[in-house]
Amino acid sequence: MNYWLLLIPFISAFIGWITNWVAIKMLFHPRNPKYIFGYNIQGIFPKRQEQFAQKLGKLVSDELLSFEEIEQKITDPENLKNILPQLETHIDHFLRVKLSDAMPMISMFIGDKTIEKLKSVFMVELEDLFPKIMKQYGGSLKSQLDLEKIVTEKVKNFSSDKLEEILYQVMAKEFRFVEIIGGVLGFLIGLLQILITLLTQ
Repeated sequence: MNYWLLLIPFISAFIGWITNWVAIKMLFHPRNPKYIFGYNIQGIFPKRQEQFAQKLGKLVSDELLSFEEIEQKITDPENLKNILPQLETHIDHFLRVKLSDAMPMISMFIGDKTIEKLKSVFMVELEDLFPKIMKQYGGSLKSQLDLEKIVTEKVKNFSSDKLEEILYQVMAKEFRFVEIIGGVLGFLIGLLQILITLLTQ
């Protein structure tokens, strides 16, 4: 038996690992186009960053964070109830302190019972008025802000280093797994080559 055949699985494993490692690196490198043997070589993400930014911007505005959802959240009665205690505290402070400081004469004729009644009227009015104001504000915000454009511009202006850093933070384990799988498959292919060689001798 030719003992050099035993090296085949290890050589194949190395080739499988290095091939996948190079493939992962070529997702981000080279940053700028380089001509090698007449071919334009550039990393996939740097080359497609603008298209990636446009797709991501559209995805965010259409699927992940629409103005309709924002409007629904800010006008949700349950969410409004959470801020009513703060409004009530502010109104109470206004009636008891600020109004007294601004108009001392009026404060002389307003007792606790009157303050409580006024506060109650204000709170009822606010509960009715606040959803309308927030809905109107949401409509105004929608006309002023273009989510798709904002996300597209942000991603488009990311440096390639920053984009690579973000993707590696998210997918480092997956990239490592791809490298290892390349080595494992290479090793198995090497064993298969030995088996075929031995069977054909």
